[in-house]
Amino acid sequence: MAVKTTSISISTRGNADVQDITGEVAEAVTQSGLKSGIVTVFCPSSTSGVTTIEYEPGAVADLRRLFDEIIPQGRAYAHEAAWHDGNGHSHVRATLLGPSLSVPFVAGRLTLGTWQQIVYLDFDVRPRRRELVVQVMGE
Repeated sequence: MAVKTTSISISTRGNADVQDITGEVAEAVTQSGLKSGIVTVFCPSSTSGVTTIEYEPGAVADLRRLFDEIIPQGRAYAHEAAWHDGNGHSHVRATLLGPSLSVPFVAGRLTLGTWQQIVYLDFDVRPRRRELVVQVMGE
């Protein structure tokens, strides 16, 4: 089995910024030259995560609202006592979502559903420059 590793660079706005990265992940699979396997996207950040969703304004707004309701920004977080950086909620949101996603690919194409896109969410409280690790494994 071959393993190819690359990265995706993203500039975010923070505050639950949601970005569709499906095209970049598909391009990583194409550039790998592999035909069948699994691609994993990993964000080396404790305030962001990766998932899938139908990337359209209503679903994206619903996802943001969900995080606002279950992990609100204004609540007191113990993390704030240590660092005073205002992003305790960002860490908890990222933990709930998770830092990685794996998607199978067949014949060089991601096996996503018709309305399913890969999205990156940055929960931090300020704009960031992020580097996601993309690892393509297969044959």
